[in-house]
Amino acid sequence: MNRLHSFATALLYMAALVVYPVVAHAQSAAPGVIDEVIWVVGDDAILLSDVEKMRTSGERINGNPYCVIPEQLAIQKLYLHQAALDSINVPDEQVNQYVEMQIQEWTMAAGSAEKLEEYRGMSMAQIREELFDQLKSYQIVRHERQHLTSHIKVTPAEVRQFFKTVPEDSLPIIPTQVEVELLAERPRISQDELDRVKGDLRDYTERINKGETSFSTLAILYSEDPGTARQGGEMPFMGKGSLDPAFANVAWSLQDTKKVSKIVESEFGFHIIQLIERRGDKLKLRHILKRPHVDQKDIDASLLRLDSIAQDIRENKFSFEDAAMTLSEDKDSRMNRGLMTNYLKDDNGEVYDRTSRFKMGELPTEIARVVEGLDVGEISKPFVMTDPRSGKTQCCLVKLRARIKQHYASITEDFQVLKDIVENQKKQDYLDQWLRDKQKSTYIRINPNWRLDCDFQYPGWIKD
Repeated sequence: MNRLHSFATALLYMAALVVYPVVAHAQSAAPGVIDEVIWVVGDDAILLSDVEKMRTSGERINGNPYCVIPEQLAIQKLYLHQAALDSINVPDEQVNQYVEMQIQEWTMAAGSAEKLEEYRGMSMAQIREELFDQLKSYQIVRHERQHLTSHIKVTPAEVRQFFKTVPEDSLPIIPTQVEVELLAERPRISQDELDRVKGDLRDYTERINKGETSFSTLAILYSEDPGTARQGGEMPFMGKGSLDPAFANVAWSLQDTKKVSKIVESEFGFHIIQLIERRGDKLKLRHILKRPHVDQKDIDASLLRLDSIAQDIRENKFSFEDAAMTLSEDKDSRMNRGLMTNYLKDDNGEVYDRTSRFKMGELPTEIARVVEGLDVGEISKPFVMTDPRSGKTQCCLVKLRARIKQHYASITEDFQVLKDIVENQKKQDYLDQWLRDKQKSTYIRINPNWRLDCDFQYPGWIKD
């Protein structure tokens, strides 16, 4: 995940903001006035409290906050009004997933849920409610912007023309990238350790069924899923296709909210599950995850096997690619003959493209550290890492397939990067004009006390 303000607060602003010295506003609400309507956009009011909430959020603001923030809120309202006309909506369960992701990041940054509540001056329920409203609005705006620009396409000729007209030193700099092949093996788990984990889960189930304690309490105390343990194992509403198949099959067989599932093994470890609510084709669940611990002797045995495989590859008995396709336990790269895939994601974590190239910072930390010292074509020594997806320990070999040094974008090597730049600019130009046209056709009134000397991004808010 991104850091604290790279996710949710980015959702509240549509442009990057830099710091502005904030001073007390001379036109603030009169003494005794709790709140004040400062702008009206269509049928919607922008309140002084809305502005103050964003001004004191800790975000950096480029310009006078009493100009910048009302304009950003007004822009949001124009998009939300159009979204209603275009029947654009975002399912609550999708928003809830983003809420939980952000709550987890905030909780980790604060140190605990209690410290987060203290810092924000709200209960966790109030934090979730406020964050839900903010993220719901942002998601609708994002989908509306996509809807408005869905017809905009870029031709190869336009990309070539852009490349010809931009001076080389104004082209984007592409940082060093690498292509990496991976062969991963998970150390074997002893039967005694498997029995211990299953015994713990059976004990939890018995204590819950006897009424000695609640599922939520045990999840907080013992679950090894950091994303849900603090919430008593509770997960947001999710569809079957979003979950591990083995986990989903057991979860969808549950009918009674008081019952605990049988023990189920997924790629993440072993679980017990409890149904909270069923809503259409989605379920709200809570679970407890236990991961078997790997003994050092089993890690050493796995590293020894990989060292032998690496030696055979160096002696040309078989290729790294054939070994990865036959022996690797990494699902993502195995069917690609070991070649790792970089899933490029937007600010909301949604995949918009795939490539075999990674910037060094996009690789898992352990792999990046090893790749840094390899020559192209060289195979690493075996090393241990934590699978970033499942959280399980695995032993790995990597081969550096290619290293593309930092360079100015070229039409042959970086066509997609240039295409994205041209397409994004065309879309932004279209949206800029759409907003100017929307200003003209929408009732907008600014409280006379708030008609400041503002250098607005979109002139035309003040009409009289």
